[in-house]
Amino acid sequence: MSGRSTPRRNDDALAHRPWRGTLREYDLFKELTVGVVVVGVLVLGLSAVFGSPDDRSITLRSWATSAPADFVATATAELGGTSDLASYGPPYNRTPDATQTIGAIDLQSLSGVRIPIDTAKDFVIGPLTTLPARPAALSVWSASTDKQRTAWTTAYSDALSKAPKNDPTRVGKGAYGPVPALTTALLNMARTGALDGVLSTKNSFFNLDYSRSILFLGDGTYFSGLASSLHLTGDQWGVMNETGNYPGQSWLWLFSFWYQVEPFKSAPNADLLVVSLMLLLTLALTLVPFIPGLRSLPRWIPVHRLIWRDYYRRR
Repeated sequence: MSGRSTPRRNDDALAHRPWRGTLREYDLFKELTVGVVVVGVLVLGLSAVFGSPDDRSITLRSWATSAPADFVATATAELGGTSDLASYGPPYNRTPDATQTIGAIDLQSLSGVRIPIDTAKDFVIGPLTTLPARPAALSVWSASTDKQRTAWTTAYSDALSKAPKNDPTRVGKGAYGPVPALTTALLNMARTGALDGVLSTKNSFFNLDYSRSILFLGDGTYFSGLASSLHLTGDQWGVMNETGNYPGQSWLWLFSFWYQVEPFKSAPNADLLVVSLMLLLTLALTLVPFIPGLRSLPRWIPVHRLIWRDYYRRR
């Protein structure tokens, strides 16, 4: 054994052998410059040309500032209980016959009203009561009957729709009661940013619950108009970088896909149908290892052998 060279000794001898090949200078600073500066400039340049926009978050303040007419119209609908949210049903309210069903199955009602929302109280009256100087119109509203409130909000909604560009300042005279004063006060409150803070801290001291702000936004046309301008309504496909809170909209692409095809596209209970289908697909994916036939697909379609062809060639 002593006269035979081991692999380790051969490696040591090779490592100590003098280099007789070509020598070239190596500039570490040049490599660092190319690797950081040049590549960094390329990344920034390509990002500026092809990168997605880093838009600011939409707030009630930006809504009231950019589209005051839509804000006032939506606030009026919330007061009158005629907005989409006011008649949505569980988990927000108990509107009769508002739930989506599949035959006799009413999954929407099973959860109950877990996030109770009175649109007039939560979105308009309640926030206005937090102002240091409460509008006098609040007392008039509180002392009126439901029938009178409905008459006021209906008349003002009709007047807004007939005003030039739906401008609240150009509405003709009518029996609107305290509605114009209430909506104007709420508009001014939203423009200062105070309404964002009030709605997001309703159930918590911390500014973490944006449910009511988003629901209020969703009842107007401003938010959906922005989505349409950015081609984010679901009828176009592409890639968008989510710069805000994770997860972004990318994980919702499969949910959105079903809304673009029949029978989901025109179904009145599309939400329930899509959620039910996604539950079934998720269950099927979970049970793939236990479903005969489906679990054998990799054997019948040996794509893995093509990917790992070197390994299977050696075998």
